[in-house]
This record gives sequence, C-alpha cells and structure tokens, in this order.
Amino acid sequence: MKSDEKFMRRALELATKGTTSPNPMVGCVLVKKGRILAEGYHKKAGKPHAEIEALKKIKDARGCMMYVTLEPCCHYGRTPPCTKAIIKADIKKVVLAMRDPNPKVDGNGMKELRRAGIEVVDGVLKKDAEKLNESYIKFITKKEPFVILKAAMSLDGKIATKTGDSKWISSEESRKEVHELRSKVDAVLVGVNTVITDNPQLTCRIKNGKNPIKIIVDSSLRVPLNSKIFDGGNVIIATTKNHNKKNKKILEGKGAKILITDEKNGRVDLKKLMRKLGELEITSVLIEGGSEINASALKSGIVDKVRFYIAPKIIGDDGKTVISGLGTDSIKDSIKIKNLDCRKLNDDLVLEGYL
Repeated sequence: MKSDEKFMRRALELATKGTTSPNPMVGCVLVKKGRILAEGYHKKAGKPHAEIEALKKIKDARGCMMYVTLEPCCHYGRTPPCTKAIIKADIKKVVLAMRDPNPKVDGNGMKELRRAGIEVVDGVLKKDAEKLNESYIKFITKKEPFVILKAAMSLDGKIATKTGDSKWISSEESRKEVHELRSKVDAVLVGVNTVITDNPQLTCRIKNGKNPIKIIVDSSLRVPLNSKIFDGGNVIIATTKNHNKKNKKILEGKGAKILITDEKNGRVDLKKLMRKLGELEITSVLIEGGSEINASALKSGIVDKVRFYIAPKIIGDDGKTVISGLGTDSIKDSIKIKNLDCRKLNDDLVLEGYL
C-alpha cells in the first residue's frame, strides 16, 4: 500500500501541471517491477488524456501497473475512450485514486477494465484526488461552478480604512499567492462597487500565468466605461432586465458579454447567475469583491470555500468590514466553516475552509 501511495502521489503531482477546464486534472504513471517507466498528464481539454500520454511514451506496456488519479473514461467525448487503449496495451493492474462522478463514467470504466481481466484497485489517496478536482466534481454533478470567496483583512476583520484605502493590507507573498489562484480558476467575480472604487484589472501577474474571465455583477450597468477591467477583454457583466439599455450597446461594443439574469430584491440573483455560468462551462469562480458582494454570495448559498488572508494589523471599528449586511440574528444561525486549515505565510495567517 505504501508503494501504491508513493506512485499515486507522483500521479497527483503530474495532474497539477494541466490547464484542463472544463475537464478534470489527471495524472498517470506506468510502473513495472517497482520502477516508473512512463508518465503523462492531461494538458488541456481536447488533448489526449493522461493515460494516453503515458502509454505513447512506452513501446511495450504489457504487464505494467497503471496509477491514475481518476477513473479512465469509457465513452467517446472530445477524445476516444481510455479504457480501450488500456485493454489493448495489456496493462496488468490499474490503481485509481477516485471514480469519475461524470454520469457517463461513474464506475463503468472500472467495470469495463475488470471484464477484460484487469485488476482494479480504487480509493488510493482519494481525498487528495477529490480536493485536486473539487471544481470539476461540482461542475459535472451540479452544472454549476465551484465558488471560492477570498478576502484580505486586518486582524480585526477590516478590508479597508474609513477612507477606503486598502493597499496593501496583506503581504507581498499573500498577494502573489492570490495571483497564482487567479491563474488556476476560470473566472474572477467582483461587484460593480469594487470596479468603481478600486478600478482593478483582475489579471494574473505571474510568469506563464493564465488570465481569468472577469465577471462584474452590475444590476443596472453603471460600470464606468473607461474602467481598467476592460483592458484585454474577456469580460462578462451580469445584470438584470432593468439595466441601462444605452450602456448595454456601448459595453457590447467594447467586447463585453452581457448576461441578463433574474433578479432578487432588485439585484442580480447570484444563484441563477451560477447556473448561467455553468452553461458557459465555467467550472470555478473566485470572488474578490467588497463587503456587500461577499455578504450576498454567502446569503445566496453559492460559496463552497473561503480563503481569508489575515494580516497582523489593526484598523479600528470605523474601517470597512469584510462582510456587510449578512444580518445574522443569533450565533446558532451563523455560517459554519468546516475542515478549517490554518497556515502562516510570511507575517499573514491564511485560513481556508468549506461551507
């Protein structure tokens, strides 16, 4: 079992190299007599899967053990099924981290391999694999993106001073990590007030990083037309039917995609918005907004995970709070965070947990 975990850890490490949305990240290792003979990972949606990448690097895979982080596909999608290639290669044993929750697979890949006489072991480092592909799991089962709420705050829970100054609360290392996170998600979402106040670019400023889609929640289309967020394009604006029609035409002329969603209390219904984003095959969203959009996201139930960067600074009670307007009346009704992880990053504390 220890050797199984050793090789699976390598497969999981390989999987992180891919930029695969809306597909899962998958890594694969081929082993014979305790030695790795070939490796592969899924690089991008539409490209060969990890199993195929590994198999094509070896002339003869007969009798090999295959370690793969996700159950091999058994259906025709953008690429042919991996199960047939594994059977043809005469693989002796397949060790999996987790089964594929895609209804087209979900155990059928394992069944096909076993029918062909291949031994299949499931569940090696399952929790690690599920965390790696938490966005894919939610997207493929619920057709909605996995949502992370991120905020940088002072020790007393403030995201800005009373004048609105917020540069910089967190450390340089924390800000670098946020840019890495932007590179990994499909989209970054902010409210229109953040665009008006901070005029952010929401780009990924790390070497070889991938810029996310930029989503603005703007119920009436009052976003300033000269905002930096439009630089480089790739902008979606979620609005309601009560939007400014003149501005809609101008914004579309700038290349922005306008999504007209249902409203709730005069504002964009965030739950309905997530369904629309799922239809666009957006599998993960990072919320980097202000206190109002943070509260709205939590109240609507769209948040799956929070990541808070807490700096050793005190701003005072006249500063702007991280969440404004949640309206919890009693402690028992407060939002609970589970599986909380705490780590130190330079002088900051990073808290991450699930709802």
